[in-house]
Amino acid sequence: MNTAEGGARLLSSEEEFAAPHVPPQNLSARLAPPARALRAKPFVPNRLFRGGHAQTIFAALRISRIRSPRDRQETFEPRLVEVEPGARLLIKCRWQPDKSNAPTLLLIHGLEGSSESLYIRGTARKAFSAGFNVVLMNMRNCGDTEHLTETLYHSGMTGDIDRVLTEELAGREGLREIFVAGFSMSANMLLRLAADYGDEAPAALAGVAAVSPPVDLSLCADALERRENALYLWSFMRSLRRRVRRKKRLHPKLYDARGLRRVRTLRQFDDLYTAPHGGYRDASDYYERASSLPFIPRIKVPTLVIHAEDDPFVPAAPLRDSSFADNPNVLLVVTRQGGHVAFVSDPREGEDRHWAENRVVEFCRMLSQGLQRRGAAQ
Repeated sequence: MNTAEGGARLLSSEEEFAAPHVPPQNLSARLAPPARALRAKPFVPNRLFRGGHAQTIFAALRISRIRSPRDRQETFEPRLVEVEPGARLLIKCRWQPDKSNAPTLLLIHGLEGSSESLYIRGTARKAFSAGFNVVLMNMRNCGDTEHLTETLYHSGMTGDIDRVLTEELAGREGLREIFVAGFSMSANMLLRLAADYGDEAPAALAGVAAVSPPVDLSLCADALERRENALYLWSFMRSLRRRVRRKKRLHPKLYDARGLRRVRTLRQFDDLYTAPHGGYRDASDYYERASSLPFIPRIKVPTLVIHAEDDPFVPAAPLRDSSFADNPNVLLVVTRQGGHVAFVSDPREGEDRHWAENRVVEFCRMLSQGLQRRGAAQ
């Protein structure tokens, strides 16, 4: 067998774990069990929601979720984390009775989402039922926290995730086995952070999962401007304009909202607000420096990437880049259908209809079990 960097053996056969949604990959031994499991559970779209738009829109509606009275009794401990001087963000924690010995899953939302986003809460419920502590992270300003920081959030702000992971969870809480899952915008951030860690990832970081990652931000900004994506663009821009107006009320000297009405596209918004407030020259500079695609070869932590070819506004083409298949630490899953952070299927035995959420939790659970077996053998 071949040997990967860091001592993890490579699988001898790419085809062993190939399937229409799992392309041929030379994977490390740690990713072999999750690859087999994913091959055996392909995504089959719900018969009523087959197209990318139908999947994406239905998944964003509350009627897509059936919650039991027990689910409504979930209690999370809110906590403020200082990520840099004068900047705090809100995390929400739900602990197992013996939290120190339980694995932990840190969940992060996408653009203009929050810890209340349906996919975050859905994944949290599944992970907690599987024995994980769950921690929901709100990016700066999200979850009604504009008053906690002067700054805006953006896709290059990976340091906030690092501080929650290393200083709050691994440091203050002393948690030894932490998985991190990101959706959409935060999925790109996680891939970039994992790449930045390289060989020096925190000892507590056991795995990363990225769902619908916009690994090329410029392509995504362009895709959002297509006529068929007008609804998504309108929704994002309405929310972003509201956020700037709230920041203007809180910090009138820092934010100029006079030209906000003329901002019609995400690229225009990033040119006018995200780039200058984030330390970038312009939107193009921001997209180039914050996109994770060029850095995928550096990832050394076990990583799952799930994406759909019919995602309406995050093109799948960049994920066909050889850097994904050539990295033995990245398990790539590209389904033909599924939309954006949607993947609504027919329920299967023991699982609900939210396929990607189930696969993320299964991935983390299998890696955790592998760590336990290796620990017991030593």
